[in-house]
Amino acid sequence: MSDQPYNPGSDGARMDFSAAMSYGDYLHLDGILHQQHPLSDAHDEMLFIIQHQTSELWMKLAIHELAAAREALKAGQISPMFKMLARVARIFEQLNNAWDVLRTMTPADYTRFRETLGPSSGFQSHQYRLIEYVLGNRNPNMVKPHAHLPEVKALLDAELARPSFYDEVIALLFAEVDGPDPAPAPQLATPHKPLPEVQARWQTVYENTDTYWTIYELAEKLVDLEDYFRRWRFNHVTTVERIIGFKRGTGGTSGVQYLRRMLEVELFPELWHVRGEL
Repeated sequence: MSDQPYNPGSDGARMDFSAAMSYGDYLHLDGILHQQHPLSDAHDEMLFIIQHQTSELWMKLAIHELAAAREALKAGQISPMFKMLARVARIFEQLNNAWDVLRTMTPADYTRFRETLGPSSGFQSHQYRLIEYVLGNRNPNMVKPHAHLPEVKALLDAELARPSFYDEVIALLFAEVDGPDPAPAPQLATPHKPLPEVQARWQTVYENTDTYWTIYELAEKLVDLEDYFRRWRFNHVTTVERIIGFKRGTGGTSGVQYLRRMLEVELFPELWHVRGEL
C-alpha cells in the first residue's frame, strides 16, 4: 500500500478547471452561498435563514412540477403526469423533514434574533401561496400581502384566472365517467368547495376500479400528495407552538391559532369525503 495520498487525477478525474465549467460554476454556488445575511449575532439565525431559503427552493421545484403536470394532464399524457405528482409528494416529504432540523432551535435561541425579522413572515411566501392556488385552495385575499410587488401580484392573479390543477382533474373525471350531471364550471378565484356531483363521480370510480383504473390511480396520487401536504402543515403548527407558544406571528397573524385553522383546509375534499360512502 502506497504512503502517498490518493490522486483522483491518476484515474482520469479532471483536476484543472481554470478553462472549463466546474460543479460550482454550473450551480452558481458562489451566488447561492453568499445569500445568507444574519442581522444579529445569534448563532441560530443562520439555521433559520437556511431553513427558509432551502424550503423556498423546494417549493420552486414543486411549482415547476405542478405546472408541467397540469399541461401533461391537458395533453392526455397521464403517465408522465403521475411521475410529476409523485415527485411533488416527495418534495413535501423533504419539506417535512426540514422541520426536524428547525425544531432543534429552542425558544431561548429564537428570542435572541426574533426582533430582527420585523414584520417579515413565512405567511408572505408567494411561492407557497402559488402552490395552494395551483392545487385549488384559492383565497384571493392572500394576494394582498404582495400588492407592493407588481410581478408577483400579476403571477398570482394570473393563476386565479385559470382553472386549477384540480379543476382540470375534475374535467377529466367527467369526460371519462358517465353520469347524469354536466361537468361543473371551474372554481376560479375562490377556494374549492366540495360538490356532490363530483363526489358521486369519484364514488363510481372507487366502486369500479377495474373499469376506471387510470382515474382511480390519479385519485390516489392526489390523496398521497395531500397527505404529505397536510403533514407539512401539521409539522409547521407543532414547530411554531414548540418555539413561540401562542404568541402572535411576526407577520401579524394569530400564530398557532391561524395555523390550526389552515389544518382544516381540504385541497381535494370530495376524495376524502367519498371514503365514508364506500
